[in-house]
Amino acid sequence: MSPLRALVVAIAVTLAGGCASDDDAGTSSSSLTPTTTVTGDTTPTEPTEPTESTAPEVTLPLVEGAVVLTPYADGLGSPVDLAWRVGDPAMYIVEQGGAIVPITDGVRGEPVLEIAGLLSTGGERGLLGLAFDPELPLAYINYTDDDGNTVVAEFGVAADGTFDKASYRIVITIDQPYANHNGGGLVFGPDGYLYIGMGDGGSGGDPERRALAPDQLLGKLLRIDPHANGDAAYSVPADNPFVGVDGARGEIWSIGLRNPWRFNFDSATGDLWIGDVGQVEWEEVDVAHAADGAGRGVNFGWSALEGTHHYNSDQSAEGATPPIHECAHGDDGCSISGGEVYRGDAIPALRGWYLFSDYCSGIVWALQEVPGASPVVLTLANGGNVSAIADGPDGELYVLDHGSGSLLRIDAA
Repeated sequence: MSPLRALVVAIAVTLAGGCASDDDAGTSSSSLTPTTTVTGDTTPTEPTEPTESTAPEVTLPLVEGAVVLTPYADGLGSPVDLAWRVGDPAMYIVEQGGAIVPITDGVRGEPVLEIAGLLSTGGERGLLGLAFDPELPLAYINYTDDDGNTVVAEFGVAADGTFDKASYRIVITIDQPYANHNGGGLVFGPDGYLYIGMGDGGSGGDPERRALAPDQLLGKLLRIDPHANGDAAYSVPADNPFVGVDGARGEIWSIGLRNPWRFNFDSATGDLWIGDVGQVEWEEVDVAHAADGAGRGVNFGWSALEGTHHYNSDQSAEGATPPIHECAHGDDGCSISGGEVYRGDAIPALRGWYLFSDYCSGIVWALQEVPGASPVVLTLANGGNVSAIADGPDGELYVLDHGSGSLLRIDAA
């Protein structure tokens, strides 16, 4: 476990279980971050461990039963992601089968994009991620094409939220050697650049040892300027840690990830939070603080480590940044879905807590770096296959239930 004194608050639901792994056949939901040392003279500046939180010690007035999951919308087709535009009250839900649908005041609208014909679907494949440009009327999607490879593509977006299919432009295509561990997350960071979560390529155990290899885009968090630049489909920011490193890919921001499914930047602090799916025994939550570069050049350990535990002995764990929390597979659940730091107004006691879940248990956990705090259990009346927890334009957090096709809001009881 990390030297940071992280606190996990289990929010128990009607099902037993919690936070755990996917199988090697790639039939479960995704994951998030690890990283290790790159050997030889290609290693960038050695990353540092995140510093201990400076948050004051507080007593949080959380009690059992203080939080509920309120049904908000249903009838969704295998929802996996949620994004929104500034000034637009709609939440745009990504359906794995290839549609993006708006939800406004709990009402499902007509799809603003349908691209089922471009996809390979099933398991961890399909339409997986969405991010709106913070300044331009553009949107970016992450999907697996009919060859199973990852594609990040750009669309123009009209004032009413519809996507202009005629504007479709491929930004980057990344070969995928196996059907699972495709990542799928897309997030614009506080710096205005697009971050792309890439899994290690799949199978099991990182067989080709891609996650720590600086010449591979798999098993990484990438950072690019996605806008076309002359003949180039995108640009690599000059301050990326591997720019100018011989034999390395400049797009890389962080290394050592197994399958970054959902990751987010805290809107108040800029800290990067990642939920990383484990291989066999351990799920983990990673944090890279903004003051330390928000993940720049950080090695999260996979596949030298699974959580804080040694995994592939031929991979070096030197310099790896440990997770702030890990939990065992089994009774504690399966594939961690990641989540988001709560910064809403409806539940003041939860502000600053990272809420996350997994794909099997239906449990939602809250995690915070508050020294000396004691665990609290909150009961949520839900037991589904949580694929994501994300904030809406109202600042509140919403839960996507992949199995039931439901969108639920986290409310005070």
